[in-house]
Amino acid sequence: MTDDTIVDDANDVLARTWAVLDTVLDPEVPVVSLRELGIVRDVECADDGIVVVLTPTYSGCPATELIQQNVVTAMEAAGLGPVRIRMQRAPAWTTDWITAEGRRKMQDYGIVPPSHIDVSQGVPIRLVPRIVARGKTAALDCPRCHSANTERLSAFGSTACKSLYRCIACGEPFEYFKPI
Repeated sequence: MTDDTIVDDANDVLARTWAVLDTVLDPEVPVVSLRELGIVRDVECADDGIVVVLTPTYSGCPATELIQQNVVTAMEAAGLGPVRIRMQRAPAWTTDWITAEGRRKMQDYGIVPPSHIDVSQGVPIRLVPRIVARGKTAALDCPRCHSANTERLSAFGSTACKSLYRCIACGEPFEYFKPI
């Protein structure tokens, strides 16, 4: 086997690995892949198999173990093992790592993404402040009817990384993925 063959094999394994990771969905936002969410930081070929480098959305995220398990399961099902996970907590994950496609999928699913961009039009809209004075929240457009006549019901939604809103115009509740 030549060095070129080894490099080609490693590149094929890496390409297949990234393709599999595109299919592993986040358990809390099941329309967005881990890659689109920005959790997958890197993939490495090591002597003892494949290493997938993950950065959790925050250190206390209850889905971290399930995410690791889902990655290993998907990789092994694709015949890409052995695989191990390396957690990389620095630099800390930020919502800036969510891809434009991930933001669009969140919006279509009914979760307002942490974005300075109207994901349906790709143009800047009102800025979403990262720090909000106590008792005040930024106006968010409803992901269903697009009305700006919305209100925050709770600082926390179904998970700590989301807050719960209600559209006054259509009456529907929706979540907002908080920027970090």
